[in-house]
Amino acid sequence: MLTLYRNARLCTLDGAYGWGLIDEGALLAEGDMLRWVGPESELPSDVVAARTHDLGGDLVTPGLVDCHTHLVYGGQRADEFEQRLNGASYEDIARTGGGIRATVRATRAASDAELLAATRERTRTLMHAGVTTVEIKSGYGLSLEHEARCLRAARKVGQELPLTVRTTCLSAHTLPPEFEGRADDYIDAVCTWLPQLKAEGLVDAVDAFCERIAFTPAQTGRVFDAARALGLPVKLHAEQLSDQGGAALAARYGALSCDHLEYLDPQGIAAMARAGSVAVLLPGAFYFLRETRLPPVAALREAGVPIALATDHNPGSSPTLNPLLMLNMACTLFRLTPEEALRGFTVNGARALGLHDRGQLAAQQRADFVAWPLHHPNELSYWLGSNPACRVFIGGQEV
Repeated sequence: MLTLYRNARLCTLDGAYGWGLIDEGALLAEGDMLRWVGPESELPSDVVAARTHDLGGDLVTPGLVDCHTHLVYGGQRADEFEQRLNGASYEDIARTGGGIRATVRATRAASDAELLAATRERTRTLMHAGVTTVEIKSGYGLSLEHEARCLRAARKVGQELPLTVRTTCLSAHTLPPEFEGRADDYIDAVCTWLPQLKAEGLVDAVDAFCERIAFTPAQTGRVFDAARALGLPVKLHAEQLSDQGGAALAARYGALSCDHLEYLDPQGIAAMARAGSVAVLLPGAFYFLRETRLPPVAALREAGVPIALATDHNPGSSPTLNPLLMLNMACTLFRLTPEEALRGFTVNGARALGLHDRGQLAAQQRADFVAWPLHHPNELSYWLGSNPACRVFIGGQEV
């Protein structure tokens, strides 16, 4: 059945550059896929749509893709925010039992119903802000039992809500207290969990935190070897607080993405470019932790490394559910252009998840799009902190 969406100003992002603006544009969908996109005046004369929707002249963009989130967790960490304002560093807090471990304690203590309800509400908030595809990581359970609980909650949300949910196993997030002083033993355990989690259908990709306060490149490589043996793609939290050579390591495994990257060096950039890995920049964490070292945006551009953006929603370093604020921060803090920022939250965000059927308005792409009461797409990164009342369409259906 064909459905026509008309009377819209389209921002297609079709092609490698430019907004792809079409005034008085139209979209023709069949089921959950776009079959034709263009000026309404050029709509094929033989098209007979079973349904027609007037979009009222709104700006229409591809649906947003939030490719890096930690939506499943218990508790919050406002006390750590106050500690940092009083001079403590992120690493100081982590080394004294706070940070990720604090959220692990709260997550383990939460019931399945509590985790599911909280994750559902956070995901729903993102969806109504224009997100049509979201990645949800584990990493706050840090045992087979609790990692599985977190991944099941993410899968359940993907079944209950109409948006696409991709799950990533981040068991190699930090060392849980029961493995204190035994990091290699913990990595051995993580590698034994992965086949079980995959067999249950809970994992789309595998991530790790390669950092001084987390895991070494050698330990990260062992996790990636286990993932590769299972045919699972990998991603990496890399070069956020120091240069551990994580991006170059991940690129050797053909990583979908390397994320954060404030300390990324030229060798890491070259490796990512060769591997086709996406650079996922996370301005919310940069801002919230009051970081000062900027990711090497100009060098990434020059090397042709695709740049994606995400909320990185998590309770410790980026407690935001506002993707448009991330667009603004990417422009003001990282000096991305408004077009680069929107591409980062659409086509390049999809690429960071290994998805090539979304992120642009073009034939053979999913009918995931958002109608905004705005005139130009540069306004999406301009209106600081605002959330214009948008209409969200996922698979051709308004949600």
